[in-house]
Amino acid sequence: MKDKEIKNKFQEPISDYEVGESSKVDSVEMHPVLKQLLEKSIKQHEQGLVYTHEEAMQIIKDKYPFLK
Repeated sequence: MKDKEIKNKFQEPISDYEVGESSKVDSVEMHPVLKQLLEKSIKQHEQGLVYTHEEAMQIIKDKYPFLK
C-alpha cells in the first residue's frame, strides 16, 4: 500500500518556476510578472481595448454559430 500512495502523490518541481525554498512571497508583495500583467491590463482598459462579457459572447456566437 505504501508504494501505491507514493506513486499517486503529485509534486510540482520547484525548479520549473525558478523559486527556491527560501523565496517566500508575502501576501502584500506581488511577483514582478504579475505587476507587469496588471499594469498592461489597466492600460488596455483605459484605452478602451476591452470587451464586456456580452460583447465577447456575441463575437463568439457570430464567429462560431454552431456553439450555443
